[in-house]
Amino acid sequence: MIMNQPQSPAQFLTPEESADVDKALLTAPEKFLTRLTISSLRLLTIIAKDLEVSVEDLTHQQVIDWFEKDGKIRREQGADAAVLKW
Repeated sequence: MIMNQPQSPAQFLTPEESADVDKALLTAPEKFLTRLTISSLRLLTIIAKDLEVSVEDLTHQQVIDWFEKDGKIRREQGADAAVLKW
């Protein structure tokens, strides 16, 4: 299994989406959870594409394995080679 690398860093929440969340009539914790959920959906989509399965068919173990593999890439090849840039 080879992880597909985006040409540019993955954008998990666009400025427009963030602005829309800011405008929503939500509490600060609700806004945080909304941003997290939108970002998580985007990341799950990337993981599903890498594993060639639908988002609906992803298992928790596949997500864990994907994070382990991305972490290994980051440690061995540097942050620029990994999907997650932290």
